[in-house]
Amino acid sequence: MFQYSARPDLLKDRVILITGAGRGIGAAAAKTFAAHGATVLLLGKTEASLNAVYDEIEAAGHPQPAVIPFNLETAQPHQYDELAATLEAEFGRIDGLLHNASILGPRTPIEQLSGDNFMRVMQVNVNAVFMLTSTLLPLLKLSNDASVVFTSSGVGRKGRAYWGAYAVSKFATEGLMQVLADEVDGIASVRANSVNPGATRTSMRAQAYPGENPENNPEPAEIMPVYLYLMGPDSAGVNGQAFDAQ
Repeated sequence: MFQYSARPDLLKDRVILITGAGRGIGAAAAKTFAAHGATVLLLGKTEASLNAVYDEIEAAGHPQPAVIPFNLETAQPHQYDELAATLEAEFGRIDGLLHNASILGPRTPIEQLSGDNFMRVMQVNVNAVFMLTSTLLPLLKLSNDASVVFTSSGVGRKGRAYWGAYAVSKFATEGLMQVLADEVDGIASVRANSVNPGATRTSMRAQAYPGENPENNPEPAEIMPVYLYLMGPDSAGVNGQAFDAQ
């Protein structure tokens, strides 16, 4: 496991947007960031799940979060622009962006992978990540210390048979992170890095490995040290790096 101990007020006064914040790693990150002082913006397509995370954070007495229902699979460019305008009006800036939302798609040979399935995975895992990053970058640049964290995968660093669209999308994620990191290096107070969560007890992991005993994998909350490190000031100057959560 990534070794890092975060002080209680590590993210005090920071505004951090998390995609896929309604469950799994996204929900764990939202609750963890809030517990360390951040105002978290919970973005996802299932409002009931986002509201449940919101209620937990509020009940714990942490800074009041915000719920942002937003479907990354169907959103059009103008909706990203509208989202950015709303966030600027409400919060003035963004200090952190965690690209957590992803879909797995079919695990099948490329020969049997339909174009529709391939494009759906790319839409959520790549196109939406690009759109959100590009439209929110001006707000990130208004922060004195902003961090963009992309979610990668082991199969996005070394391809593996039958991982098709998902693996390709994660290779693209690594590429987008590297391009952004190089563009902002030395000219903006923004840094970009990627995290491979590794085997974690999530619904996506269960979908990918139905025969696996989930009890053998850590809970999402257990892999949070690397996320805290990258979102906080201790990682200032760390840019363009690929991290492993465990």
